[in-house]
Amino acid sequence: MYSQTKKNGTIYLEHPAITIAEQAQQAFIKGDTTKLKSLLAENFKAYNGMNANPDNEGTDKKTFLRQSSFWKNNASYLSIERYPGAYPDALEYKKDNKDDKIWVQTWDMLKGVHNATGVKLNMPLHRLFVINKDNKIETIITYDDGAVFQTLRAGFSTRTNGKLYDQHENINTVRKMVASLEHGDADKAFSYFTEDATFSNLDMPNGETKNLEEEKEDFLMMLTNWDIESIDVRGYPDYLEYEIGNGKVVQSWWDFRVKRKSDGKKINIPVLLIHDFNDEGKIINETGYYTVAAMMEK
Repeated sequence: MYSQTKKNGTIYLEHPAITIAEQAQQAFIKGDTTKLKSLLAENFKAYNGMNANPDNEGTDKKTFLRQSSFWKNNASYLSIERYPGAYPDALEYKKDNKDDKIWVQTWDMLKGVHNATGVKLNMPLHRLFVINKDNKIETIITYDDGAVFQTLRAGFSTRTNGKLYDQHENINTVRKMVASLEHGDADKAFSYFTEDATFSNLDMPNGETKNLEEEKEDFLMMLTNWDIESIDVRGYPDYLEYEIGNGKVVQSWWDFRVKRKSDGKKINIPVLLIHDFNDEGKIINETGYYTVAAMMEK
């Protein structure tokens, strides 16, 4: 099929070099520096594959061993396991490989929790190992999600992320919208939303949303079987203007008190509503932390 091909060595599914690489992975997260030291060559260097600095000299053996101790002492529940469906390869190149070195490439999942900040580590981890003919690791090149470590470092400082209001026009909008729902005025209630607004709640599959017409139709259908006796605020709403992402969010807590028309059964549904606003003061998304399961019971 391909007229111009040329082999450059062999790829192994099983090889002693793979065992060495995976032993080093486990020794590192367990803080077993004695075992780890025995697997590393004296000229060992570790590199961050995401570092674009051409002058980067890497991490030497002594520093790498200290890093292992650091993670052992500063993180809990550390684990490295093969990424589901993936497996390591050992590559024995022919070209430019006069020292008979073996490259091992691994695809894993790193998991754990940083003790001081509570930042969760749960990310794919790709590594390249260079193993010499003495079965010692000369090089490790790591590719990971650097954003996780940025979050971890940021956790050691205190910073603000916008402003919090207990009175604001967007809070007024939510109050007026809920008051309209209480009085069964669907047209007015849903006029506070953009036409492409989305809706979700705890009874819906994760990631699924409804559009404006679907949410309005569901509300009107509910009114055929239930009377809304009152919708009472719990505490007070908050309006948050975030610096990061420029988000504009109202969060509010309510008691939705309803009565079934068929038998007079009364139910109080605790509700947390999260409303995202655009710059024009219209609601673009509603996330409802509530369930209507009690309304389904006989």
